[in-house]
Amino acid sequence: MRFVTPVALTLALAMTGGALSVPAFAAKKEEKKAGAPKLNVSPDVIKSLQAAQKALEAQDFAGAKAALAEADGKAKSNDDKYQIGAIKLNASIAAKDNALQTEALNQMLDSGLTPPEQAGQFNAVVADQAVAAKNYDVAIQRAQAALAAGYKPEAVNPTLAQAYFGKAGTTNVSAEPARGFTVQGLAALKAAAQAIKASGQQVPAQWYQIGVSRAEAAKLPEVTEWATMAYQAEPSGQNLRTLVRLFQRANPNISNRENLDVLRLLGASDGLVIAADYTEYAEMASKTGIYGEVKSVIDKGRSKGVLNASQGGDVYQPAVAKIAGDKASLGSAEADAQKAANGKIAAATADAYLGYGDYAKAASMFELAKQKGGVDADEVNTRLGIAKAMGGDMTGAKAAFSAVQGGSRKQVAGLWLAYLGTKGA
Repeated sequence: MRFVTPVALTLALAMTGGALSVPAFAAKKEEKKAGAPKLNVSPDVIKSLQAAQKALEAQDFAGAKAALAEADGKAKSNDDKYQIGAIKLNASIAAKDNALQTEALNQMLDSGLTPPEQAGQFNAVVADQAVAAKNYDVAIQRAQAALAAGYKPEAVNPTLAQAYFGKAGTTNVSAEPARGFTVQGLAALKAAAQAIKASGQQVPAQWYQIGVSRAEAAKLPEVTEWATMAYQAEPSGQNLRTLVRLFQRANPNISNRENLDVLRLLGASDGLVIAADYTEYAEMASKTGIYGEVKSVIDKGRSKGVLNASQGGDVYQPAVAKIAGDKASLGSAEADAQKAANGKIAAATADAYLGYGDYAKAASMFELAKQKGGVDADEVNTRLGIAKAMGGDMTGAKAAFSAVQGGSRKQVAGLWLAYLGTKGA
């Protein structure tokens, strides 16, 4: 995939692209215009270049190329090669001939006579063209030379990243040497993003998504960092879903209750995408006895056409059968919670209210559970944050999530805080 780059590489006419005459290039000590190298071009080469320029003036591009090829055959020195390359460059621009342009730039660069103020740009253009031609080694060499010359890192680093990714390929990317090329490509991509930001432009969200994809394929630990940057650049449910799935994979031993709270985040952010997202969420709610949420999640999946009438039925039907009795018990549970010596009944009652979407009562019961104590404070604060967030109290939600202190619960709260940060913006 070629990157969408906000910086275009443009090429001006070569500095030595004026009309040629024998005296102008026969004398080594002749004064040249500022920035152009002083050249001693062979007389035979000058004759061919004069023919090439005459053909260019007549828009005879085929004739110009033939004369330039003739000049190549007569070239004896780097001075000759540089001047031939300069005329080729002008011919390529006039004829819109990319292949000739690449040939011209390489010829000028390889001569060693390209002025320093042009070397960076010329290397950058050749690198970009080499990526397009899938000549990744040349692209890497030329891009590194452009960067060494101090030329537009925001334009060159994306090219360098693409070249490394091209060398890595798309098969067995987690094995060397592809893995190493991917690491180098990601470093270049990160440098490109930093340079784009420094230039005051917006980094294309696509770059971060490519970073996620490449890091994931190579099984690199920084995939989470790229996923975080992708979500920050484009806070969509799909990008948040990637973060959640990476968290789950990195924490395979989280409890069902912790897993439920992170799946609730997918539900809140429109990050439930495929049937397995809905059925996993419903299963976690079922395992923790939150029947109202089992029903609402499956209903949502079916209404969106993601689930058919039978999918999730193994947890849906038992939950529906228990909802009436469960709801009927909540009034007495509230009374018991007020009288209880600790907050366990209050927390369980709050869980039920949260599952039924009664966020105000859920928050009240979670607050009571915190007051009475004897409960998992991190879990209660997480769920208090969820209840407040779903009820529209973003400030209260952030305070509750920020109070979560330990382990994977803190990471779950961090994911919710990332989501709330985008809602605040």
